[in-house]
Amino acid sequence: MKNLTDSFRSLGQWPLAGSFGFNTDILATNPINLSVVFGVLIFFGKGVLSDLLDNRKQKILSTIRNSEELRGGAIEQLEKARARFQKVEMEAEQFRVNGYSGIEQERLNLINSTSKTLEQLENYKNETVLFEQQRAINEVRQRVFQQALQGALGALNSCLNNELHLRTISTNIGLFGAMKEITD
Repeated sequence: MKNLTDSFRSLGQWPLAGSFGFNTDILATNPINLSVVFGVLIFFGKGVLSDLLDNRKQKILSTIRNSEELRGGAIEQLEKARARFQKVEMEAEQFRVNGYSGIEQERLNLINSTSKTLEQLENYKNETVLFEQQRAINEVRQRVFQQALQGALGALNSCLNNELHLRTISTNIGLFGAMKEITD
């Protein structure tokens, strides 16, 4: 800071005539040289700097526009994806409900089928038991009949003699003859 104030103080001490040249010592340069250099830089660099800033501004604006377009496209794709997700979610729920109702229907069908099969087996069992009872009853009847027949034959054979036998035959022939006369 001291060097800067010293350079301003030294303005009043400069000789009016002297040689022209550039002072390369930055701290010792006079404000006139600096103002000339800055003036030239601003005059000639203004256009270049303005063009650079305009180009940069256009790039930034185009980047913002592109970003806005990409953002809009991303939002649109997000909405489409959400709609598809909701549709798929609804379909999945429908499949789940249909699956549960299908499973329930299959379960009811299986219960009904099993119930019918059990009922048929019960009927077959009852029919088989009834058949076996009838068969056993028939066998018992046949044995009783055979035993009764054998007992009757045994009683007849023991009671019948030739004379009784001839008398029974002649009585039966007489009955048949009387029946024949009645029918004629």
